[in-house]
Amino acid sequence: MDNYLTIKEVAEKWNLTTRRVQKMCSDGIIPGVIRFGRAWAIPADAEKPIDGRITTGKYRNWRKKDSDS
Repeated sequence: MDNYLTIKEVAEKWNLTTRRVQKMCSDGIIPGVIRFGRAWAIPADAEKPIDGRITTGKYRNWRKKDSDS
């Protein structure tokens, strides 16, 4: 397990929360991850994937906009 990191180590390395890294592992976004029981092993040479979430605020309060019309 020399070439693998824990979720906590990767979260610190990529400046993300541990929960976000867990979600990325379970969604299969990070290539080469291995699950051992309840723990994830992430390759040490894995690169940070592009964050595909929308952070512009474009969809903020989208339900309210539809109901006002």
